[in-house]
Amino acid sequence: MKTKSQSIYEELKRLILEGKYKPNEKLPSKRKLSYASQVSIFTIQNAYDQLLMEGYIYTKEKVGYFVSEGITPIQMKTTQPTYKPEILPQSKYDISFKTNVVDNDLFPLNTWTKLSREVLSSSIYPLMNITPPEGVLELRMEIVKYLEIYRHIKVKPEQIILGSGSQPLLNLLVELLGRHHTYALENPGYPRIYQTLKGLGVSIKPIEMDESGVKIEDLQSSSASVLHITPAHQFPTGIVMPIQRRLALLQWAMMGDRYIIEDDYDSEFRFGGSPVSTIFGLMKEPKVIYMNSFTKSLGPAFKMGYIVLPLELLPKYQEIKSHHSCTVPNFEQYILYKFMKEGHFDRHLNRTRLIYQKKLQIIQSVIKAYPMLEMKGNEAGLHFILKVHTKMSEYDLVQALRTHKIDIKGLHEFDIEPTVSKTPCLVMGYSGIPMENTHSQIQQLCDNIQHIIHSKNE
Repeated sequence: MKTKSQSIYEELKRLILEGKYKPNEKLPSKRKLSYASQVSIFTIQNAYDQLLMEGYIYTKEKVGYFVSEGITPIQMKTTQPTYKPEILPQSKYDISFKTNVVDNDLFPLNTWTKLSREVLSSSIYPLMNITPPEGVLELRMEIVKYLEIYRHIKVKPEQIILGSGSQPLLNLLVELLGRHHTYALENPGYPRIYQTLKGLGVSIKPIEMDESGVKIEDLQSSSASVLHITPAHQFPTGIVMPIQRRLALLQWAMMGDRYIIEDDYDSEFRFGGSPVSTIFGLMKEPKVIYMNSFTKSLGPAFKMGYIVLPLELLPKYQEIKSHHSCTVPNFEQYILYKFMKEGHFDRHLNRTRLIYQKKLQIIQSVIKAYPMLEMKGNEAGLHFILKVHTKMSEYDLVQALRTHKIDIKGLHEFDIEPTVSKTPCLVMGYSGIPMENTHSQIQQLCDNIQHIIHSKNE
C-alpha cells in the first residue's frame, strides 16, 4: 500500500518526466499543494525531499522548488502492447522413455509435508542464519551414516560438501583442483557434465569405452589428469565397471597430480545382489572425489547433491571455502536431515526399489518375446540399453519411432565425439512410467519397432 507521500512524489515525477513541468520552472508551494491535495504540509515535504534527493528538482532558499535542468521528457507510447500469457506446449509424444524423470507417485508427500511443518514450527534461527559453505552439519552427519551403512565408506562430516546439483559442485571442484588440468569424460556420457566443464573453460578429453568402461590405454595416452566416471552404472551404456578396471584406474590416479571424480548417481538401485563397491572405498587415502545426489532417489526437482573430498584436499578447500556459500536453502537441508534421521529415507528407498524392480520384471517379460531385441545394463539403475538387431541405422529407427509419437533417444545422441556402432541402441529410461502403464507402453514400443523393421525390409 502506497503512502500519500509516495503517491504525490510519483505524480510529480511523472509530470516532470512527461515535460508538463519544464526545466527551471517553479513547482507549487508546499502550502498550496497541501491545500489542493488535502494532506499535511509534512506529507508534501517528504515528497519534495525525495524528488530533491533523486535530482529531479532543486531549491532556492525562501523562494521554493524548481525543476532541474537536463531532464529529457519521456515519449509515452499511445498504445500499450498486448500481453499474451505463456502457454506451455503440449507434448507431441504419447509415450516417453526419458532418463531424467522419476515416478512422482512414489514420492512420500504426506511425510515430507509433515516434516516441513515441524521444521517451520521449530526454532527459526537456524533457518535464517548463514549456512556454513559446506552445508548444515546435522545433514552432513546423516549422510556420513548413510555412506557407511549402504556404500561402506567411512568419512568425516568435514569431508562432505553440499550443493544444488552437479553444476555448482563441479564449479567448486574445478576451482579446487585447478584449471590447468585436462578433464577426461566417458564417451558417450552425461551431456550436462560436458556442458558444465565446457562452460568453465577447461580442456576436455573424451575417452572411448569398451565393455568394462573407459579404455585405460586411451586414458594413459591422453593428457588428462582428472577423470569423471560413473562406474556403478555408466550413463548411458549401463556398464558396471569390474574390479580389474577400477584398480587400473586407481593406479593411473596415483601417478602424479591426478584425480578421479566418481559419480555414484543411481547406485541405490541395484536389483541383482548388493550394490557395487565404490572406487572411493578401495583405498584408505584415495585420490578419488566421491559425488552423489538425491535426484534419482527423491526426484529431479530436489537440486541437492554432495561431494566427499579425500583428506588430502581438505587443506586446500579450507583456503577457498570463504569465497563460497552453500547453494542449498537451509529449509530444505533441515527437512532432509529429519527425513533421513527418522528413517523415512531408508523406508522410501526400500519401497521404490521394490516397485522399480517390478517394473523391470514386467519390461523383461515383454521384451523377451521379441527376438530382435536385447536388454543390456539392466542389472542396476533406472535406465538400460535396448539393442535392436537390425540393419536399419540407429538414427532412422529413432526418427521412425518419434513419428509414432514415442519419445526415445539413441545411444549416439549422448556422444561427446562420434563413436562407431553397427547395432542400433536405444536408451530406455523407465522410472517415469506409471506402474499401471508399464506393460502397455513397453508392448507398444516393441510392436512399433517390429513393424518399422518389417516395413523397412519389405
